[in-house]
Amino acid sequence: MVIRFTFFLLLMVAGAAAAQNPSGELAKVKERELEQVRARISDLKESMDKSASERDRLTGELQDIEVAISEQRMRIKDIEREQRFAENKKRALDADLAGREEHLDAESGELAKQVRAAYMSGGQEKIKLLLNQRDPATLGRLMAYYRYLSDYRAENIAAVMEEIRKLGELRSQIAAEGARLESLSKKRYAELTRLNASQDERQSLLASLKKKIVNDGEEVGRLAAQEQDLTRLIAELTSILSDYPISSEAPFSQHKGKLTWPVAGTLIQDFGQPRVGGNIKWNGVVLAAPRGREVRAVYHGRIAFADWLAGMGLLVIVDHGEGYMTLYGYNETILKNAGDWVAPGDVIATVGDSGGQQRASVYFELRRGTKPVDPRKWVTRRPGS
Repeated sequence: MVIRFTFFLLLMVAGAAAAQNPSGELAKVKERELEQVRARISDLKESMDKSASERDRLTGELQDIEVAISEQRMRIKDIEREQRFAENKKRALDADLAGREEHLDAESGELAKQVRAAYMSGGQEKIKLLLNQRDPATLGRLMAYYRYLSDYRAENIAAVMEEIRKLGELRSQIAAEGARLESLSKKRYAELTRLNASQDERQSLLASLKKKIVNDGEEVGRLAAQEQDLTRLIAELTSILSDYPISSEAPFSQHKGKLTWPVAGTLIQDFGQPRVGGNIKWNGVVLAAPRGREVRAVYHGRIAFADWLAGMGLLVIVDHGEGYMTLYGYNETILKNAGDWVAPGDVIATVGDSGGQQRASVYFELRRGTKPVDPRKWVTRRPGS
């Protein structure tokens, strides 16, 4: 009741703001609404993390290490992006340097010719002109030519000096980019070293987790608990987002059988197939794909959740309205935040093996409310088709 009353007040404020300043003030109100949504989702996540860690300490440790690995991979990608930019800039500077050196050679050659000509004339060109010419008209023309030649020589000297100055600047820039590349290379090596250590720690943790599951015989119970967590998460998200409906020109329900798969991959687990013990079934599909491949949203919507969840790893949930949500799990990195809007084909994550998976893949699920729906009846198009 309090939440709905608060939302009603926000709508009144938004209406008043729009009347006075329809762009700036309304945008600020919307941003405050978005921050409220993110805060409520964050509180929900903390509550679920606490419940999961109380149930299983190793799962909490797995979350910490996989989130750390994701952040390390993101930093490495940022460094590699900087490296590519610096390399391209250095190549452009090298090309510019080569061109200016060639131009300097040409200017220097012209200047050398003029210096040789002046030397051959004995360095007394102007005096000789005055002494050897008796016709005032001819003398005037020759003096004008001399001034032109002298001015050109001065301009040529200035041009050579300017080229030398620019070459010095270019060499300094090239040296700076070289130093930057070396620094980035060291940073990348350090991040890769930390990433390898984190991956070794993850493998050790997974081995301990697997041993615990086998010894305790709790695989079915663990999967059931994770399914309950996911169902609770979706129910809570539906409640939180109910005050912020999604409007679209073409509702999600009208696109059954027309959607595109979020990633090009090989089906390794299908909807409805039994899992461990046969008592639990797959609520979505698992698509094997190369690590790092882009994962894309299947339709318009808003990011409802973008975080780590037991059993799902780094998970993105997109709310499409009408009670429909799509889930994208096992990701290596998440590229969107809760509250962000997405369109069909927008990149929201990259393929990984988080959640304790043994191979790179994407878990894809479609739900209406809290009920899983067979995605293969909705998603039929291959990426790129």
